[in-house]
This record gives sequence, C-alpha cells and structure tokens, in this order.
Amino acid sequence: MSKTTNYLSCYSPEIQQQAQSLLDNEKTGPWLLKKYPQPHEFGSEKALYDYAQGIKNQFMRSSSPISKVIYDDKIHVINNALGLHTYVSRVQGNKLKAKNEIRVSSLFRRVPEPLLRMILVHELAHLREKEHNKAFYKLCSYMEPDYHQLEFDLRLYLCHRDRFGELWG
Repeated sequence: MSKTTNYLSCYSPEIQQQAQSLLDNEKTGPWLLKKYPQPHEFGSEKALYDYAQGIKNQFMRSSSPISKVIYDDKIHVINNALGLHTYVSRVQGNKLKAKNEIRVSSLFRRVPEPLLRMILVHELAHLREKEHNKAFYKLCSYMEPDYHQLEFDLRLYLCHRDRFGELWG
C-alpha cells in the first residue's frame, strides 16, 4: 500500500485503488474543493468548545459533561486517529472527580465544517461508547447521518494533503 493511501487502509482494495487513481491524476483537490469550498470558522478554542457543546446538547444531553475541547499541536494523525477523547480521574478528598476532554489535531483548524463536525461527533460518541463497535457507529450515524461519507472524505483529504499540501490553509 502506498504511503499516500495509508489513511484508507480500512477500506476495500477497490476503494483504495480508486482513491489512488484520483490522487495520481491530481483530481482529489478539485473534487474536495467543489464539495467543500470553505473552511469552518471555529478557529478559537472557545468557538470549538461551544460548537462541540451544541452538538452534545442536541444529541447527548444526558451524557457526561465535557470540560475541555481544544486544538492540540501535539496530536499527529497516528494509527488513523483524527482526534482524542480523554477521561481524566482525580481524587479530591473522598470524592472521585472525572473530566472528559476532547482534543482535535491542529491539522483540522482549517478544514470545512462538515469534516470538523465528523471528528467531534466521533469523539463525543466515546462519551457513551468506549469501543469502536456497532453501537458506537450507530450513535455516530444518529448524530451525523453522513458520518461514514464524511470520514471517507476526510481520509481522502489526508492522503491529498500528504502528497500535495493543504487545501483550505
């Protein structure tokens, strides 16, 4: 498998081959820009937190609260991870305090809103489902009906970015 399609390793060989052909013919950029012409406007961490909180309140009001949603320069897209959900527990006196934090790679500070939303939906789903199982993906699709297509498009963008550079930067 080519380095430029390693983000697509979970897809069938046919899909990977089609993606490779688009990349080889330099068609990924125009296709992605036509489909997603503008980057999102959630550049500050407060705006990112408010956006994530809005999604959570709409679909997961009864789930654990999120204490922080930030862009993280230290997260690199390793092992196909696009963001991180961390659960921090601390003992304070005789009580156990827990905090849920979502960290989004700084790579996604300038992607279109639907792609950022997909990452946040994914990380929010981990509030309820820790594993990537059927219930997890059902919850993702409930919060974002186009979840699977958006995940594919984001992974195709990452392949494009590795080869050609930023699109919306």
